[in-house]
Amino acid sequence: MRRPLLTSVGSVSAAPLVLIDVETDQGVTGRSYLFCYLDTVSPLIQRALEILLPSLVRQPVEPAELCRRAGQSLQLLGAEGVFGLCLSGLDVAYWDALAKAADMPLARFLGGTSGRIEAYNSNGLGVMSPEAAASEALELIDEGYRAIKVRLGHPAAEHDLAVVRAIRAQIPNSALLMSDYNHCLTAPEAIGRARMLDGEGLYWIEEPTAPDDLRANAEVARSVSTPIQIGENFRTLREMQAAIDQRACDLVMPDLERIGGVSGWLKAAAIAEASGFPMSSHLFPEVSSHLMMVTPTNHWLEYVDWAEPILSEPLLLKDGYAIVPERPGNGLSWDEDAVRLYAAD
Repeated sequence: MRRPLLTSVGSVSAAPLVLIDVETDQGVTGRSYLFCYLDTVSPLIQRALEILLPSLVRQPVEPAELCRRAGQSLQLLGAEGVFGLCLSGLDVAYWDALAKAADMPLARFLGGTSGRIEAYNSNGLGVMSPEAAASEALELIDEGYRAIKVRLGHPAAEHDLAVVRAIRAQIPNSALLMSDYNHCLTAPEAIGRARMLDGEGLYWIEEPTAPDDLRANAEVARSVSTPIQIGENFRTLREMQAAIDQRACDLVMPDLERIGGVSGWLKAAAIAEASGFPMSSHLFPEVSSHLMMVTPTNHWLEYVDWAEPILSEPLLLKDGYAIVPERPGNGLSWDEDAVRLYAAD
């Protein structure tokens, strides 16, 4: 990673990726990748994909049938956990193959348009000193963005406040500053720190407490005026609907590999539209940029460059906007030399 990321729950200095190619008899290859968070998880995901393979080989590229076929092979175990991540990755690759076969960018294949979507720079601004945060924040803005995100969760609440104030003093008044606690706080701590940060110019406070404790998140959301953002840990559409119903947040940001790939995203976008909730993306900017173009309540694209070193045609960013590529499919193509280089490390 160009900028290692220290969060309140751990440090991320490298991006472990599993690349998926779905090859068809017609010569069309669908591609996707999964972010494993930990190096030790990568072999588990690869093994799970191997277990799923017999149920999928020589079958049509039909995303709607993917989970049913995989479920038959898993029997009573269930297509969840690591298997769920794998199915999301396969789903993305399936849709890529279908869009390529139609000779259309994924966004237009799904009924939307090509174009651009505004992105915030999420490359860096981990848990650090106020001085370091202020300096790095300006670097991120100077890369051409008007929105950035800082990770909070220092041992002392006053340190969080000092970081936010140092960044706001350094970046332009027109710049937006998102914040992310990575669910490190107890509910009482989350309420206290969120109230402390109210009025400090934060655009949203992300994951202040345990993401599956909807009651606690709803209490935080009721206690402050700064919008509360959650969603990267939604594992099912039911969880997302419950969070909205219980007013556990003001904004939602599903994660492509947890919500069910392209198929799951489209259903999540329908839920957000019906509920009137702005919907942003979490990671996977190359594919998410296409999906944001067909999300009626699209909000912000989270941009990270973690996959860029192994892509032959990285996502183009210009003036803080991601430019959705016009080439067929989701835009992913591997730099095979780079893939071999990183795989050998």
